[in-house]
Amino acid sequence: MERIAPFVLQRPASVAEAVALLAATPGARPLAGGTDLLPNLRDGIGEPPVLVDLAGIRGFSAMAVEGDATIARALPALAEAAAAVAGPGHRTVATLGGNLCLDTRCVFYNQSEWWRRANDFCLKHGGDVCHVAPQGRHCHAAYSGDLAPVLLVLDATVEIAGPAGARRFPLAELYVDDGARHLTLAPGEIVAGVRIPAQPASARTGYRKARARGAIDFPLAGAAARVAMTDGRLAALRVALTGANARPLLLDGTDALTGHPLTDATLAQLGKLVQKQVSPMRTTVTHSYYRRQVAAVLVQRLVRELAAEPAAGARGTSG
Repeated sequence: MERIAPFVLQRPASVAEAVALLAATPGARPLAGGTDLLPNLRDGIGEPPVLVDLAGIRGFSAMAVEGDATIARALPALAEAAAAVAGPGHRTVATLGGNLCLDTRCVFYNQSEWWRRANDFCLKHGGDVCHVAPQGRHCHAAYSGDLAPVLLVLDATVEIAGPAGARRFPLAELYVDDGARHLTLAPGEIVAGVRIPAQPASARTGYRKARARGAIDFPLAGAAARVAMTDGRLAALRVALTGANARPLLLDGTDALTGHPLTDATLAQLGKLVQKQVSPMRTTVTHSYYRRQVAAVLVQRLVRELAAEPAAGARGTSG
């Protein structure tokens, strides 16, 4: 890694002050845990003149759960996903908002400056060719955050603060399918909060992830699911995935499976839905076809596991 280019570090005490600082300087970047941003800066991916440290903002790390429950009890899938992020050292400083806004990744992008320069850079940063698909004009870098798919199946909304004021919308609207510009945040905007509604008492949720190593690595594929069963049949099913597309993917078509028993045939249909909608490209050292197969198998195993467990109601939360 190279030395980070010089920058000014600002430490606001409020969200309003942070937004004002970000809006005042073109190219300024928010700094939360820095577990992804700082390695990228050391590799010469961006030279922001100002970093706005969000760690000192009052109340920014607050979490509230309705009733007397912990996050692990109220939303076990969220706790599972958080425990699967990188390694223990990263998790001590990483943040929820930072994970949701995680930059997309690609083997042609997440390299040293000299390596990327020797390859004429890439479409995502500094170049005009996507080395994954050289004939196209679309960046295929993959989103690999662990928390987003869980929050998608939990119907979470995000609260955004920015120069034009505050707004709130479903988490899925934070993302677009563009590896180079995958977030819909306007300049100066930051994720200021996440709200999760109370979950159906009959639902079970979970998160599973496949990676090359048992720790540190980003997911080759990750899957979250919320399953409700009634009399041995699927009453409700939501599935979301990460690691394969330029944005976290909420699976379409799962409503067609409800009302059916969870047989091998039903799981096979579910696997086909996954394989049709995920679109892993050559953004990792692992073959794209393998990652598509892994995504389908992760979903099938997770849904089968959740369907076999007794239901335990979950409360909503905000943070």
